Amino acid sequence: MAKAFTKLTRPAMRKLKPGDTMNEHGITFERLANNDGVFTVNVMVDGQRIHRVIGRESDGTTRTQAEEFIEKVRRDARDDRLALPKGRKIALSFKEAGGKYLKKQEEEGGKDLDAKRRRLNQHLIPFFGDMPLSKITSFEIERYKKQRSQEKAISGGEKQKPKDETKLKLTSKGTVNRELAVLSHLFNKAVEWGWMPARPAKIRRHQEDQGRIVYLTIDQIKTLIECAKADQNAQIYPFIVIGLETSMRKSEILSVRREHVDVEKKVIFIPKAKAGMREQPITKHLAKFLEGYLAALPKGTPWLFPSIGSKAGHTVDVRKVYRRVVEAAGLNPDEVVRHTLRHTAITHLVQSGVDLPTVKRISGHKTLIMVERYAHQNGAHIQTAMDKLENRMKIA
Repeated sequence: MAKAFTKLTRPAMRKLKPGDTMNEHGITFERLANNDGVFTVNVMVDGQRIHRVIGRESDGTTRTQAEEFIEKVRRDARDDRLALPKGRKIALSFKEAGGKYLKKQEEEGGKDLDAKRRRLNQHLIPFFGDMPLSKITSFEIERYKKQRSQEKAISGGEKQKPKDETKLKLTSKGTVNRELAVLSHLFNKAVEWGWMPARPAKIRRHQEDQGRIVYLTIDQIKTLIECAKADQNAQIYPFIVIGLETSMRKSEILSVRREHVDVEKKVIFIPKAKAGMREQPITKHLAKFLEGYLAALPKGTPWLFPSIGSKAGHTVDVRKVYRRVVEAAGLNPDEVVRHTLRHTAITHLVQSGVDLPTVKRISGHKTLIMVERYAHQNGAHIQTAMDKLENRMKIA
């Protein structure tokens, strides 16, 4: 429906003196010093400020053309054409964007693809679905955070929920934050690839609680190792040994290739670590163990943990067998998870007196702040340090 103009009429525009302006419904008319007139438009469309000079009276420009321009901008915005590649006639939904994002990330060699795929397919896409990518608002993101935080967490991404759901904990803030990180990266890449002109919304992540880090004692480590040796699965023992002696993450361990292991230099090359490619130092014991383990692998097998039935060619998850071994060791499998191996290695490095920059180098953390958490988990090594200070100063 056309808007009615009461101020910006032809008679009123004719009466304007040079330097005077008149505006109505987002259209401005200015009488220039040479007595010519110019039409401009300044309107908000879907949160974007549109400011254009339409033309001069002397060129035949009229108020009607300014009105038609505003209507076109609003129509294009409704169709989402302003934010899409040329030739596209319909809005790019989040579901479509998620699929295209994963494909391009695979082509570009993106990091943590398995985790990104799982977070998108299991949580983000089901929630945002057919919503236009460029129309996602901060309000919708807050709704997502609230809904996910109220859902029960299923350890290890299992599709089937256990019978007694009351024993399940709510999804942690850290888990939701990692999903929001994927959403944020998708936004950035969508802008980079020209799918939209700018990020559609600001993402506010949860403030995570600095909870207690669970790690194994020396006695618990020995028991776990013995149970892993006795298990029928031949891969769980090397998996646990590598985790405890390097602090490597689950995905890093399972994706190790034969050529990544250098027993002479005592390093494992990790091409796609979380903080970028790095060389992971290993112990003398682990180097010797891996030398024998590699020699026993079938010839032509490129992976340290090969799996014929896996599309990736290697084992991608050891959750079930790991839980079995943890239970056999008399530990709680809901508390002693696979990442506990990493926590254990880092915690014992700190408690052994290794300086934090060196721990950071071994663990592959991005910042020292992330490593400092481990320095406060057990007061024994801290008290030992204070005892050393006391003995040195001997203040009466």
